[in-house]
Amino acid sequence: MNNKIWRLTFTALLVSLAVGVGWYASNLVFDFLRAKNLLTDNQRWVYWVVFGLSSVIFGFALGRFIFRKIESLGDQMRKMSTRDKIAIGAGLTMGIFLTAAISVVIFRALDHNTLAAVAVVLITGVILSYLTTSAAFSMKEELHFYMPPQPKEVEEENTLPHATFKILDTNVIIDGRIADIARAGFVEGTIYIPGFVLDELQHIADSSDGLKRARGRRGLDILNQMQKELTLVVRSYDKLAPEKEEVDSRLVKLAKALDGTLVTNDFNLNKVAELQGVPVLNINELANALKPIVLPGEEMRVAVVREGREQNQGIGYLDDGTMIVIEGGRKVVGETVEVIVSSLLQTTAGKMIFAHLRDDDGGADYDRNIRPYTRGPRTPIRAQRS
Repeated sequence: MNNKIWRLTFTALLVSLAVGVGWYASNLVFDFLRAKNLLTDNQRWVYWVVFGLSSVIFGFALGRFIFRKIESLGDQMRKMSTRDKIAIGAGLTMGIFLTAAISVVIFRALDHNTLAAVAVVLITGVILSYLTTSAAFSMKEELHFYMPPQPKEVEEENTLPHATFKILDTNVIIDGRIADIARAGFVEGTIYIPGFVLDELQHIADSSDGLKRARGRRGLDILNQMQKELTLVVRSYDKLAPEKEEVDSRLVKLAKALDGTLVTNDFNLNKVAELQGVPVLNINELANALKPIVLPGEEMRVAVVREGREQNQGIGYLDDGTMIVIEGGRKVVGETVEVIVSSLLQTTAGKMIFAHLRDDDGGADYDRNIRPYTRGPRTPIRAQRS
């Protein structure tokens, strides 16, 4: 539909109507003033010009204003469900028929004054149309036998989708591991990217700080890559989270409204969401769970990269980043050596492995009576107490 043509047509009709009313009003005013001997016939054209120009300006402004309201009403009608449209149409039709029936009585009662009769009919028609439309709209559920069912793909405005959402926060997008996890098929349901998270990423990417700018651009690149390979939903349900609150609060409320799961690696957001009963998938916990299990007594090859905090200790790392504290490892920093696992320590940051060097004969290259990790001075543990 070409709204421009309809707007011009409607405005032209309103301008023509306004000019006609203005011409009629100018004649009435002029005749009244001439009867009072205030004007002469030679001055009639002045009133025609003044009223004519005023009518054109008024009609043009009124036409554009009314058509904008009609366009807004049309947009609302297009968003309505099929059942709502049928209910409104039925109500207006009933109101017009009732108005036509009552208008006969009104014109007979006011046959001496046609203008008053027309005004009464118009007012009555508006009131009856409003009442019948409201009644039909309120009875749309009871009248479902007479109306076609609403298409499945058309959802009402407040109806939530029947889907399992995994809602991503800004940190987990910048981290990047979620793309590999989702690509491998370990993320079920629909991946949802809130619009305010996308806006935050764009704001970070436009930062004057070089590090923040690089992180923001990395997050946007990861999203573009995920969108090409996976199905993402963006911005569709942001209205369920208040706009005046912070990003973390909006994420939690959005997850509750959608009955979805929040995917993050932010420790604080994780705790806040759990306190409010929102399911959370923390990829840091997933990474810790996927680390290989190492048992005391196992042998492994480790590159000793630096000295430890305690005397004679060396530090190495597994491929997954797990730290290995090696007793006697200070003397072999920069070498790859065989070690034997002696104990494990589970911390909030992950696992820490304690090991000792393996000598050529398969024995220990350290005193087994010494504790693997202590902050103070280490003393041998006696086998028996005296």
